Amino acid sequence: MTKEDLKQLEDDLWRSADTLRANSDLKSSEYSTPVLGLIFLKFADNKYRQHEKQILKEYAKLKGTRREKPVSEIAIEKCGFYLPDHARYDYLLRMPDKEDIAKAIKNAMEAIEEYKEELKGVLPKDEYFRLTRTDKTIPKQLLKNFADIPQDASGDMFGQIYEYFLGNFAKAEGQGGGEFFTPRSVVRLMVEIIEPHKGTVYDPACGSGGMFVQSAGFIERHREELTNGDGDIFVYGQEKTLETVKLARMNLAVNGLRGDIKQANTYYEDSFGSFGQFDYVLANPPFNVDDVSLKSVEKDKRFNTYGIPRNKSKVKKSDEGKETVPNGNYLWINLFATSLKAGGRAALVMANSASDARHSEADIRRTLIEKNLIYGMLTLPSNMFYTVTLPATLWFFDKAKKDYNILFIDARNIFTQIDRAHREFSEEQIQNIAVISHLHRGGRHKFVRLIDDYFRQGMEKLIENKTQVEPVSEQLLDVLDDDAGKKAVAELVKQWSGLKALQTAYDRYVGARRAVPDDASDINKKNKAQHQLREAFDPFFASLHEGLKKLDKIVRQHEKQQTEQAKAEGKRGGIDRKTKALKEALDALHEEVKNAESFFRHIHWLQERFPMAEYEDVTGLCKLASLAEVKEQDYSLNPGRYVGVVIEEDGKTEEEFIAELLTMNEELLGWNEEARTLEAVIAGNLRQLAGEE
Repeated sequence: MTKEDLKQLEDDLWRSADTLRANSDLKSSEYSTPVLGLIFLKFADNKYRQHEKQILKEYAKLKGTRREKPVSEIAIEKCGFYLPDHARYDYLLRMPDKEDIAKAIKNAMEAIEEYKEELKGVLPKDEYFRLTRTDKTIPKQLLKNFADIPQDASGDMFGQIYEYFLGNFAKAEGQGGGEFFTPRSVVRLMVEIIEPHKGTVYDPACGSGGMFVQSAGFIERHREELTNGDGDIFVYGQEKTLETVKLARMNLAVNGLRGDIKQANTYYEDSFGSFGQFDYVLANPPFNVDDVSLKSVEKDKRFNTYGIPRNKSKVKKSDEGKETVPNGNYLWINLFATSLKAGGRAALVMANSASDARHSEADIRRTLIEKNLIYGMLTLPSNMFYTVTLPATLWFFDKAKKDYNILFIDARNIFTQIDRAHREFSEEQIQNIAVISHLHRGGRHKFVRLIDDYFRQGMEKLIENKTQVEPVSEQLLDVLDDDAGKKAVAELVKQWSGLKALQTAYDRYVGARRAVPDDASDINKKNKAQHQLREAFDPFFASLHEGLKKLDKIVRQHEKQQTEQAKAEGKRGGIDRKTKALKEALDALHEEVKNAESFFRHIHWLQERFPMAEYEDVTGLCKLASLAEVKEQDYSLNPGRYVGVVIEEDGKTEEEFIAELLTMNEELLGWNEEARTLEAVIAGNLRQLAGEE
């Protein structure tokens, strides 16, 4: 299943499930847990189905011997689940509508829990009765919806579907939803920078467990780089809300992760004896909490090792013993620093205000800096979270630092707009930002590998695009039969023929690249070869855009002629089907070229900023600040103070800019027409009121 197919499946599943909720009296908070439970049930059934023959074969082989085992024990060993017949997805799906489906689902969940100790009390059961309050058919309809998930779907696919639903429920629930979900792309960036690859991972505010899932995802993506048993992690999480703890435990099971999630309020409870215990710590804790009891935390070494946030003014005698911490942000910052083992790394999401907070918090920040615990700071764009519109900051800790420098990254201008209210990082944007940290750590080979990956993907897209040129050319000639049209089409074909020479150059580069190892002495050669290869592609794209621009102009002229001719003949419209089809095909080609070129633009972006394939300060993006420079800024950890400001172009090509202007003009014309209609209606109403009509 391709990424596009999976996205379509996710959208279809969400749409159908959310339609059922909209037609009931259920709140999103009542609906999310049972829906996620059914996704889990389908996952368990699929996994069991994939191992069923092997389980039964083993059972038959051992039956009647000294080594005989119950089928349930063999199933747990082989696939992690045992599902008796009444807990199978198809059994529930085939039940007659007159049966109590909610009760049958509850029984199935109880059966799964009976044979899997870590899920005891976790799976939703009585929640399915809520679904039937106004419509008794909802449980059955949901079963039908999720039956569309392919039977051979992998755990990865289920993990993505599960996470997609978590994110949409977080959007639907607004402020409350953000408590259990951190957007995937933010977590991906955090994980790519701290690179968890072996040992223990701790999240003291784990929500639904997204940090853990992305940690495991990082290991899978980099599996070929890991050696000597690396790639084995065990996760520990604390979360104060029981329902969210259940979501997290299901998330771990869906993604095949080993771990332990406890219900606990991290301010007052320490379920795992966290002080100095973990290799990696990741979290998105609640911001600006002001009701934490000072008495409860001031003697806790998790929070007081580097100082406790305190009120400026002296407490009144009547309030002694009742004091609260003025702001909990630095409690979390303290917790991260104290939970790491020697050599451990951490990343947390924090309110921007903490970077410059004053008074007792400034003292804590100074101590952390002077103890050399802060590795880096990264400012996020605004609107990345469902509950926080202002930019947040990522803090990075590293107890293996060998110098006193701090890496500052300002990523506020790097994002992909997904709708009016929300933004995210694309996969390429995540890699481009993370590679800054890799370069800083001396990982130059990761930089050249990333550019290699962009060349490969861009080349694949271009070869795929070329197959569309011939059919589009035929459509063009079918519509544009004048000399100008034929000439423009011939030029388009000629431009694409240049791809053959580029492919030869690329193949030659790949052959030479394989023969050169990734040691430091050869990075410079590889980097130089990459620059030369990228420069070879620049004229191709320039020529391509010029040719497509000419074709767009000719097609617009053709449209105009058709419209004028139709007007002269007293007809409506005027653009024929062939022209419409041609426009759609040409737009598709534009889009595909843009997608292919995007990989080469990422190469440009990286090579312009880091031309020597090694870290350097880039105005407006990154700065490696010394301890002296941080002292000069009064120990501020706000990246904006260090990196400077640069005004960048919007990145649009001329044809994109013109197309956008034309679209805006069409919208304006439509609004003007609506305004004139409304003006006439208002004038008519006034005349009626005045008795003039």
